[in-house]
Parts: sequence; structure tokens; C-alpha cells
Amino acid sequence: MIRVVLADDEKLIRSGWSTMLSVHDDIEVVGEAADGREAVGAGAGADVVLMDVRMPRMDGLAATQELARRSPATRVIVVTTFENDQLVWGALRAGAAGYVLKRAPASELVDAVRLVHSRDAVLFPDALRRIASPHHGTARPRVPVELTPRELDVLRQIALGQNNAEIAATLYVSKETVKTHVRNVLDKLGARDRTQAAVLAYELGLVFAGAGPSGPLSLRT
Repeated sequence: MIRVVLADDEKLIRSGWSTMLSVHDDIEVVGEAADGREAVGAGAGADVVLMDVRMPRMDGLAATQELARRSPATRVIVVTTFENDQLVWGALRAGAAGYVLKRAPASELVDAVRLVHSRDAVLFPDALRRIASPHHGTARPRVPVELTPRELDVLRQIALGQNNAEIAATLYVSKETVKTHVRNVLDKLGARDRTQAAVLAYELGLVFAGAGPSGPLSLRT
């Protein structure tokens, strides 16, 4: 059962989310919050929090950052009205595991909750690659990271959005081997999940997107 908390200052929005999610047997809405401070309190210990960006008392980005500190196991999906690249990037840097648009269909919202909870792939990797391009190599100070060639291969596949089974098939290794490499990559980057690994990799210049949103990924050598 995936325990979800809904954070939005509009009750009608929360009710709509609750209706969409509660019809699924594997998802349980366990709490609601009308502002950022309530979201931090209600979200601690939950599996997934749907977090609005603009809320009173504490905005969604600050709430996401605080929730990541207090409850590292909780995954936050930021929900926005408009696809603002800088806003989304700020949310991902604050600790969000992904984002969805408020106008997204119910099926997309449900899929996002399940994917983020499984921690097996990055949510919307194509969008992540597009918004990451301007931030390539911008991390200051530069964090010394020593990844093996195989770990770099795994990091590239993580940024492409592949899950463990897909990475195993691509690299011709077992899923258990992939899990070990993923764990090592997260530890070395100091990332809390795959999304954070991808974000940090872009900022460190370890991975960067090609000319277009669907262009090939490259690795720093």
C-alpha cells in the first residue's frame, strides 16, 4: 500500500486528487495539508507527497527541502500549473523526486505516484534532460566524484530513465549487479535517489544532454 499525503491550499484540488487516487487498491490517501508547514508535518513518514508549489506560510520548494531533511524515505512529487523549467529545476534540487502538471490526466498522476514509490526509474527523463541542459557543469564548488567506467554506464542509463531490468538488458549484466552499481552511484554522489543522482550528474558535468530534448546523452571522460 502506497501512503500518500496531498498538499495544496485549494481544498477542491485536494479532493480531486483524493478521488483519482483512492479508487486504486494499492494507494491510500493518509493525510492532507493546506500549506507548506502542514505538508512537512503531515508528510513525514508518508511514502509519497503531492506538493503544490505556491502555498501560504511555506512554499512547496521550501517544504520539499525540509521534508527531505526530516523524512528521507518520503518521496515528493511537485505539482505545478505551468511547466516552468526554472521552477521545476529548483524543486528537483530541493529534493523532489519528480513533477507533474495539474492538468495531467488521472492515469499520469497515478503512474507518477507508483513510479516514484518504486524508486526504480526517473520520472519524465526527457523533460529532465531538457531543463538540465542550461545547468551542465554549474555545480560550485565542484564535488570530487570518482565513478568506475561501469558506474558511469549505469549513471547514463539512470539519466535516460531506464529501470533496473532495462539497464541490466542494455549492459548485459544481472539485475542484482545493477542494483549494486546503482547503490554505489548514489552513495558516491551523495544522492538520496535516482532523480537526485541525475540532477547532480548534470550539474557536475558528468552527464549532459545533446542539442535537443531527445538528443543523445554524453559522458565526461
